[in-house]
Order: sequence, then structure tokens, then C-alpha cells
Amino acid sequence: MSRDSQRARVYDAEALVRGVFERAETHGARTVEVHGSQLTLPVERKFASVESVQNYVDRVLGLNWVRAQWERSSMPVTVRARAGSKAAHYESEGAVLAVPLHVNGTAWALRELVVLHEIAHHLDPAPTESAPHGPEFCERYVELIDGVIGPEAALLMRTTMLGCGVRI
Repeated sequence: MSRDSQRARVYDAEALVRGVFERAETHGARTVEVHGSQLTLPVERKFASVESVQNYVDRVLGLNWVRAQWERSSMPVTVRARAGSKAAHYESEGAVLAVPLHVNGTAWALRELVVLHEIAHHLDPAPTESAPHGPEFCERYVELIDGVIGPEAALLMRTTMLGCGVRI
């Protein structure tokens, strides 16, 4: 497996984007300025349970354009609860997506951006050969955001990643 040299930068970019979505939701202002352009952010879906995440993952993997683009989309993913609250993760052995549930009144991982990140890992055609957060992963992730959440969210993620030094 290649060295995962972009991991911290990818996580930094994601944290910034999640913060933008959270502020937009909290303040009811869905329009944000990104590099001089006004974007109206779409709504980011939130989940209440492992079952709702499983339903979402199944639906994303069943989208025609996802099936046409990534061969591994036909391989089912099992969603399970993860102990602790630090991170969600994908286990390629067994195709398992593990998400932390409500911990201390928060459910930060039960959101669309986090689940799409893990789906992007699942769709990797060569998971044992490529860097887990390398340019190919980042491109898949942004493509999923574009097609599922919307182009405004994808533009925000792409520009934030580039601003954080992520190679796409």
C-alpha cells in the first residue's frame, strides 16, 4: 500500500467544509462566498441510526451513474456501529463501514459528507495498492459529493481541499 501522506490535509479540509455546513444550518444562511463566488449550499442529510446509514449506502451504491462508473459499487457494504467517537472508518476486508453513533450528545459522523467519504474508500478499484487518501480517492470523493449532494458542495470541497494542499 502507498504511503497515506495526504491524510491530515484531507481531514483538515473536511473539517472546514463540515464547519461551513454547520454554520449555514445553525444560522439559516445557506449562501456562502467561496473565492469570490456566491454559492447556495444544498442540505446535507443527517442520519439517526445504523439502519438509516445502511439504507443511504445501499441507495448510493445502487445509483445508475455510480454503478456505471465504479465496478465495486455492485459489492454490498455492511454498516455497523463503531465503539468510540473519534472516527468513522471503512474495512475493505468484508466491506464494512463503521460509524460512531451518538456520543456525549453529538453524532458528528452520522452525516452525508462522512458517509460519502467512506463510500469513496469502498469504491477504490485497487484498495491494497493505492494511498487511502491519495489523489484518486479525493477525486472519487468529490465526484460522489457532486452527484449526490450537489455541485455547490463539490466545488466547496474541491476548493477547500486545494487550499489545504490536497492533490486531487
